[in-house]
Amino acid sequence: MRDFIYTGQANRVVFGAGSLAHLEREVDLIGAQRVLLLCTPEQQLLAEEIAQRLGKRVAGVYAKAVMHVPVETANAALQEAERLQADCTVAVGGGSTTGLAKAIALQSALPILAIPTTYAGSEMTPIWGVTENGLKKTGRDARVLPRTVIYDPELTLSLPIGLSVTSGMNAIAHAAEGLYAQDSNPVMDLMAEEGIRALAAAIPALRDHPNDIDARSNALYGAWLCGTVLGNVGMALHHKLCHTLGGTLNLPHAEVHTVVLPHAIAYNAAAVPNAMQRIARALRSEDAARGLYQLAKDNGAPYALRDIGMQEKDIDRIAQIAVQNPYWNPRPVNAEAEVALRALLQRAWQGAPPA
Repeated sequence: MRDFIYTGQANRVVFGAGSLAHLEREVDLIGAQRVLLLCTPEQQLLAEEIAQRLGKRVAGVYAKAVMHVPVETANAALQEAERLQADCTVAVGGGSTTGLAKAIALQSALPILAIPTTYAGSEMTPIWGVTENGLKKTGRDARVLPRTVIYDPELTLSLPIGLSVTSGMNAIAHAAEGLYAQDSNPVMDLMAEEGIRALAAAIPALRDHPNDIDARSNALYGAWLCGTVLGNVGMALHHKLCHTLGGTLNLPHAEVHTVVLPHAIAYNAAAVPNAMQRIARALRSEDAARGLYQLAKDNGAPYALRDIGMQEKDIDRIAQIAVQNPYWNPRPVNAEAEVALRALLQRAWQGAPPA
């Protein structure tokens, strides 16, 4: 047994079909009286339905969350929270909405109650991210960890199947990198492998039966585990590349993770064989990277960066940015590695199998 340090995160999880019914109780436990509901424009109807549940405790609905949390959006939302004298935010939706709540909390310490409708996992982490001048800056701060998370699989039934698959792949990425994180530990290893297993089984089931509540529950369970891993240990090359691609080129978040993941795993495979064995076992595949590539491809997800808006001319720029301020990685990411990173991005851009 290797030496390790484990620190538990202090948040509350309410899980189960129909668990949105407990919202009022959970708001009361936080002690909130003036709730600001956050969502994207697409989720405004759901947010307004949730606002009706809370009645007079709702200070307002702010339906302007967007991908990658532009600093202008974050500042405008903070001003609205201050204007309404909100004492809590309720984030309804996926990673974009949770990210906006975190940006508010980072500057105001307002508690967050998250109601995920995707498999993003951000709701289980103290990680924040804000994009300014085309660069996405991230960090960790205990103030941005949601106080309470309500996981209601019924709220994911309307999630389009294409986004269900890519959101699930995004969650798998958190667990996969957690298995070889610099500060990994046996507790997170167990959660990571189980999270990958649950999602790898749920994704094909959802594609065949999108309204299967058991499959939706299993996917959300896997997302919770994978998000918990992301919140407890550091990430590596895959997340650095995705943050760079998303922040610099404004590419869609979940789709970027889906495309890049098999290639980042292949890049690190020789350096972390034990992690590769766990990933492959969870996928029921002989090879971790190929298994992830096939999981995406077989279930209709994009597997080429050129298909989600990246131009080939941007490959060099992304490789350069990635090595300028790299995350820790089991295989070195430095100036000498830039050629290998460019080859990785070229394969991901083309949609070729990982090598």
